[in-house]
Amino acid sequence: MSSRDTFSWRFVAPLYMGSTLNPINSSIIATALVPIAAALHVSVAQTTLLVTSLYLASSIAQPTAGKLSEEFGPRRVFLTGILLVLIGGIIGGLGHNLIMLIVARVFIGIGTSTAYPSAMLLIRRQADSAGLSEPPGHVLGALQIAGVATAAVGLPIGGVLVDAWGWRTTFLVNIPFALIALVMAALWIPRDVPIQGMKTAREIASRIDAPGITGFAATTTALLVFLFSLPNLLWTALGLSVVLGVFTIGWELRVKHPFLDVRMLASNPALTRTYTRFMLMTLCMYTVLYGITAWIGSTHVVSSLEVGLLLLPMSVLSAFVVGPISKRNLVRGPLIVSAASSTVASIGVLFLTASSSMIWLLIITLIFGITMGTMVSGNQTALYTQVTASQIGTASGLFRTFGYIGSIASSAIIGIAFHTVVSDSGMHAIALTMITVSVVALFITITDRQL
Repeated sequence: MSSRDTFSWRFVAPLYMGSTLNPINSSIIATALVPIAAALHVSVAQTTLLVTSLYLASSIAQPTAGKLSEEFGPRRVFLTGILLVLIGGIIGGLGHNLIMLIVARVFIGIGTSTAYPSAMLLIRRQADSAGLSEPPGHVLGALQIAGVATAAVGLPIGGVLVDAWGWRTTFLVNIPFALIALVMAALWIPRDVPIQGMKTAREIASRIDAPGITGFAATTTALLVFLFSLPNLLWTALGLSVVLGVFTIGWELRVKHPFLDVRMLASNPALTRTYTRFMLMTLCMYTVLYGITAWIGSTHVVSSLEVGLLLLPMSVLSAFVVGPISKRNLVRGPLIVSAASSTVASIGVLFLTASSSMIWLLIITLIFGITMGTMVSGNQTALYTQVTASQIGTASGLFRTFGYIGSIASSAIIGIAFHTVVSDSGMHAIALTMITVSVVALFITITDRQL
């Protein structure tokens, strides 16, 4: 049986829709921060908590959702996540203070984070049950288009919504999408098998490794607090992250069902390199989405909507690139192209000035579109082949967590470069960082004999 016969459009449609919600929500809020600050009488700096709260919730929830999918069933976790998105959309749409909006973003972050790891587990189980020997490339490719390449779409969508109906629509828009995804998932995703062997709360906590999840959450939170504090150096947060990380690793090495399988990572360096590559390239991509857009908006005096529209060709090109690569299950070549194209485009950024034409900006972002498409398709196929079916839920969630660490690191870099003013010199400092990161990613890829 072919993969196309195995994966009907009814099976994949809810998975694709659910996977679009996290990246779009990650970027859609950018256009609403200033209106929210004015409406709630708070500073724009305070509203950035709406960005960081979703990042933090998502980075912790992604691997947690993967672990819960493996233990309780991916369909159950997927449906629960969509319900949380629905609740978050309602709270945010009705929110009248910043605390309510932050709570809404946490609900949305946790809810949208269930989609990708549960989808990967559903796809893997469906492929294994059909006896497929190769990864279902066309399905994985479409999932990545939905899950990563749509991030840039959030900017123009947010601009249109805010300009037309106000900032609340950036929350309310989740309600119809969540309802549609909920109905499709309930009707079309195969039911999970009955849960067996877990009767008491202690058995459940042991099986999902609740202490390990708590330790990972605390470690990640401390690390992200440090990253978000830059350019101020909050050494206490970094030190706490290291201490918590050491204790968490020690715990994970002792338990029977670890949340974060340290031994697997140690014995599977190819997977660790995949995580590292994805983190480095995500750092570059989010620097483009937020650093270059901030610079364009400042130096060329254009609206968020116009900046978002400028990035749309990049997203479209990345989607076109993902398709043929994923269908052929290509890995090494696309990953080399990803790092090389990022290097070339970053060198182009180094020569940008306030007088640079929009055509030059469009060319650079299109090259980054090649980077995005080859990055997501190559790394996801590598991940699919580097772990077993029983590990793919947590491994996929951790994959996304590394992406979030990269995106948050990009925010820190942008904050340092534009700390006082958005300038050409700051943009050039960002470009040098991106060139360095891209070259490191290229070196890791070329020297990886297991790809």
